[in-house]
Amino acid sequence: MTETILAAFEGNPYFTAGFGLFGVGTALALFRSSFVHGARLARSRLLVSLEIPSKDKAYPWVLHWMSTSPTTKAWSPTLSVQTQHTRHDNGSTKTEFGLVAGPGTHVFRFRGAWFMVERTRERQMLDLSNAAPWETVTLTTLSRDRKLFPQLLEEARVLALEKEEGKTVIYSSYGPDWRPFGQPRRRRPLDSVLLAEGVSERILKDVRGFIDNGSWYYDRGIPYRRGYLLYGVPGSGKTSFILALAGHLEYNICVLNLAERGLTDDRLNHLLSHAPHRSLILLEDIDAAFSKRAQSDKQGFASMVTFSGLLNALDGVASSEERIIFMTTNHVSQLDPALIRPGRVDLREEFGWATPHQIRGMFRRFFGDSDVELCEKFVKALQGRHVSTAVLQGHFVEYRDSPKLAVERAIQIGSPASP
Repeated sequence: MTETILAAFEGNPYFTAGFGLFGVGTALALFRSSFVHGARLARSRLLVSLEIPSKDKAYPWVLHWMSTSPTTKAWSPTLSVQTQHTRHDNGSTKTEFGLVAGPGTHVFRFRGAWFMVERTRERQMLDLSNAAPWETVTLTTLSRDRKLFPQLLEEARVLALEKEEGKTVIYSSYGPDWRPFGQPRRRRPLDSVLLAEGVSERILKDVRGFIDNGSWYYDRGIPYRRGYLLYGVPGSGKTSFILALAGHLEYNICVLNLAERGLTDDRLNHLLSHAPHRSLILLEDIDAAFSKRAQSDKQGFASMVTFSGLLNALDGVASSEERIIFMTTNHVSQLDPALIRPGRVDLREEFGWATPHQIRGMFRRFFGDSDVELCEKFVKALQGRHVSTAVLQGHFVEYRDSPKLAVERAIQIGSPASP
């Protein structure tokens, strides 16, 4: 009977076709599973990947290196633009466009080995430090070439540092980290900022004395940190001098905005304690963040920094060592005495209206030393008037082709000095 049933099924064309299709489907599924498993096994044995998240410092280095390195040529089907817009002190602007590998898959050859680069962007995931989409660059190559990863990263680092050589990097806070803000600026000569006689020399001598005498501080148990307050009228050169000083010392600048939304006492302390090496920390317009203790113990305007939190960050138990802080203000009378007491501010310098010394120096810088009489006429025309160095610079730029006209119209700038 069993033989009769089997014979009936064997003679049924529908059963035979179905069984055949089932067998083919099963075979294909087994083949696909084996292929995927084999591919994974081969990938794990033959290939190696290096993941670089956008939060890592090497992330922009590698993207820039791929597009500019003379030692490699990358094939990139998609590109992203990086626009750098710079405004100079004289009012002119400069815009540069850089092209780097965009999201997608890219291929390049480095020292005889092929690398596949995948740049991914998570649209549903944000970097909480700057609200930008979270990105990742993954480099994949043969396992035998894994030794090239450190060489690649080092070459990218060196190329990035060459871009900064002879320049001052401006850092800004992004969440708990410091990141470069815009393109590095060309170092400005210290003598390009004309100050009242003796001011530049006093500050430079004090900073040099601090930098060169770390052991003196440690031997006497004195906290190794220094604070400076530059105060005075707007446009008197406070920020310009700090930029020039940083370039002269071959330091960078970390600009910290105390009114930044979301800034807390803990993050402030973390930023001050983890500033990049050889950097001056700049707190501009300190009066705009905290005028009096009564108003600031409860709020820091858009930020959540308290006055006591700022004081503790400057010289509290958890405050960092080996730190140089510059504060600037146009209204020193509005600052709480506790903020600028010795230990938090060790040297104060006033940046006032342009002096005859500054006026002469700026006139000669624009028009040369050929006409001393014309220079003295200009200085005399401004006697009894309050004029800032920023206003003077703008005046000289406007009449750069006619020193005589600059002298004739000197009365139009500044304001009469109070009796």
